[in-house]
Amino acid sequence: MLLERQKVTPLAAIERLVGMQAQVPRPPFGGLWTRLQRFEREDLLRLVRDKKAVRATAMRGTIHLLTAGDYRLLRPALAPILEAGARTIVGKRMTEAPGTEELLALGTDFFGNTPAPFEDFRSLLQSRYPTHDVRALAYTVRLGLPLVLVPTDGTWGFPSNAGFALAEKWLGRKIPMDSPQLEKVVLRYLAAFGPASPGDAQNWSGLRALRDVFERLRPKLLTFRDERKRELFDLPDAPRPDEDTTAPVRFLPEYDNVLLGHADRTRIVSDEDRKRLITANLIVIGSFLVDGFAAGSWKTAEKSKNVTLSLTPFRKLPKKTMAELEAEGESMLGFYFPEAKSREVIAAR
Repeated sequence: MLLERQKVTPLAAIERLVGMQAQVPRPPFGGLWTRLQRFEREDLLRLVRDKKAVRATAMRGTIHLLTAGDYRLLRPALAPILEAGARTIVGKRMTEAPGTEELLALGTDFFGNTPAPFEDFRSLLQSRYPTHDVRALAYTVRLGLPLVLVPTDGTWGFPSNAGFALAEKWLGRKIPMDSPQLEKVVLRYLAAFGPASPGDAQNWSGLRALRDVFERLRPKLLTFRDERKRELFDLPDAPRPDEDTTAPVRFLPEYDNVLLGHADRTRIVSDEDRKRLITANLIVIGSFLVDGFAAGSWKTAEKSKNVTLSLTPFRKLPKKTMAELEAEGESMLGFYFPEAKSREVIAAR
């Protein structure tokens, strides 16, 4: 949805993207603004408050914004890798720890009563297990239990200390944890990111050994070979624009999935430029696309209701392209900061 802004609902867009990275609350709003026609902040706030979309731990153990339906599909499939990640953290931090079942029972009781921030749960753990690493214990619960963050009336829906709730209680529907549907997960992945390889799907999800799942689905899929002769799979009716299709300038928010959806990220960003966008501690900064490829980074600053957008191209760009970026950037500032007294785009040339 980066070649042309789409006239679809925000919920349909989130579903088409199979979730959006949401380590912090704001990026999904920017990700939808850059892909949809006439998208407003309240459109997404309404979805999470109406429980049609949720912000929760999902792929690779990171927080995503997903439709409620995709969360119910993905969470059981991801359970093994989430639980393994928790065991790894606990194993690195302590030699002895309470049993996982004991911790999950405690978490179920705590978050099943009323939504609460994890800071409160860590306080409970500290009182129960004063000699243990309570952050590691809390991590076991955060990854082991299907939990969702609860929205508020805040600007971007979720404060830094947002409460967590049991997903089943929040959604009013059972999460079928004993019925992982890996074939459906792969089909959902390909709907967003195909053509792609099993390795790409593994990189996106954190799951392993998906080759057999792709093989079972092979009769339903189309296959291709990329420039390096690797086999790629896609849905038969998926859009595959011609390579000469014009791609307009676009701004991507922090952590956008288009940068993280494949093991081979040279599809959209060079190895050299990727180091400028993904830091050593795995923070993915905002970027902009020129002709479909990452061509620079951006950041905003606000002081006394005056906001600036700083553009940092990775290399010199034509004046026409810079003018297009500045115009698009001004629109983005209007979306992010509608009440600003002044807005300015500053571009390094």
